[in-house]
Amino acid sequence: MSAPESFPAGPPRPAAPNPAGPGGGEPVTVRALVARGAGAELRIERIRLSAPGPGEVRVTIRAAGVCHSDLSMVNGTIAARFPLVLGHEATGVIAEVGPGSALRVGTPVVLNWAPACRACWWCRNGEPWLCADTTAPTVPRGETDDGLPLHLTLGLGALAEAVVVPENAVIPIPAGLPPERAALLGCAVLTGVGAVHNTARVASGDSVAVIGLGGVGLAVLTAARRAGATTILAVDVAEAKRDLALAAGATDFLLSDDRLSKEVRARTEGRGVDHAFECVGRAATIRAAWRLTRRGGVVTVVGMGAKDDMVSLGALDIFHSARTLRSSVYGSSDPDREVPALAAELADGALDLRALVSGTVSLDDAPTAFARLARGEGARWVVTLD
Repeated sequence: MSAPESFPAGPPRPAAPNPAGPGGGEPVTVRALVARGAGAELRIERIRLSAPGPGEVRVTIRAAGVCHSDLSMVNGTIAARFPLVLGHEATGVIAEVGPGSALRVGTPVVLNWAPACRACWWCRNGEPWLCADTTAPTVPRGETDDGLPLHLTLGLGALAEAVVVPENAVIPIPAGLPPERAALLGCAVLTGVGAVHNTARVASGDSVAVIGLGGVGLAVLTAARRAGATTILAVDVAEAKRDLALAAGATDFLLSDDRLSKEVRARTEGRGVDHAFECVGRAATIRAAWRLTRRGGVVTVVGMGAKDDMVSLGALDIFHSARTLRSSVYGSSDPDREVPALAAELADGALDLRALVSGTVSLDDAPTAFARLARGEGARWVVTLD
C-alpha cells in the first residue's frame, strides 16, 4: 500500500440501479481483529456491523493479508482512530446486497481500499489512484460488542469474518482462485506490479534494485522479472530474505550495509541501476535508493513513511545526477481494470504468487502474524477464514 495520511473529501458517488433488490436489513455480529489503541495488544473481538445500505454489500471474507500498513496503524506511524478493525487486503464472497447495488450474492470479489469516484479532476484526467475522494486512513462504522463506536482500516476492516462496504470497493474476480493468493491482488501485488509497469515503466534489458523485501518488494521483483529486466538486485537487512528474493525473481541478493553502493555498481559496470524501488518508507532507505541509481536513472518510492521523516538531498547532487525521484501511489493503477487482468493471469498460471505467501494462519492466530511481520519474518502472512 502507498497512500497519504489524510485525504480531502471529494464529490458524492451516485447510487447505482437496484436489479438485485434490497438486502435483508438485519445487522450482523462477527469476529474481527481489533486494536484498542496505538501499541495496544491485538485481540479477536465480536463486533456489530449494520446491514448494507443503499449501494452497499456485505462480503464474507475468505482470506486477508497482513500488510505493513496495518502494522503502521498500530505502532503510530499512521495516525489512526480507535478502536480499530485492522486489514485492507482481502478476498471474499458477496453475502448480501443493499438497495441500489448492481452486484449479485455469491460473486467472488477482491476488496479495493481506494475506490475511485470517477468524477473528480484526477479521475477525469486518467489518474484514479489520486482520486480526491480516496478513503481516509480510518473510517467510522459499526460498534464493538461493548457499544463503542468502531473504526475500520481504510474503510474496510478486512481482518474480520465479514465487512460491509460500498459496492465500488469490491472487484469481481473468477471463481476458484486460491484465496490466500487472490487476497494479495488488492494491495501487495497491484502496488508492486503497478510500480514497475505503470510508474517506472521498466523495459526489457533494464537493471533494477529493490530495497525492502516484504510482500510489496517481492511483488516488485516478480514484476521486474516479467518486464524483462536482466539485472534484478534484491536488498534487505535480513539474510533470511535471500531465498525469498531469488524465488520471486531476483538475480542476486545484497545485504543493506555500508558496502551496498559499491556492490551495486560492481554489478552494473560502475554506473548504478536504471531503476531503484524503495519499498520500506523511510528517509534513510530513500537516500540509499538514490545512491544506487545511475545518472539519469529513476527512483520510485513505493513504501509509505511517517510525515516527519524528512528526506535530505544535496541541491548540486539533484542537478548533477539528473535522477528522477517519484512515488507510486497504489501502483499508479486503476484497480477496476487491473485487478481483473491480474486475476485472469493468476487463474491461467501466468502469474505465480506462491513465493509471496510465507504461510497462512487462522483469525485467532492473526496477532501472531503481526508479531512475525514486526520482526521482519517472511513475505506475506495471510489469515484464512474458510
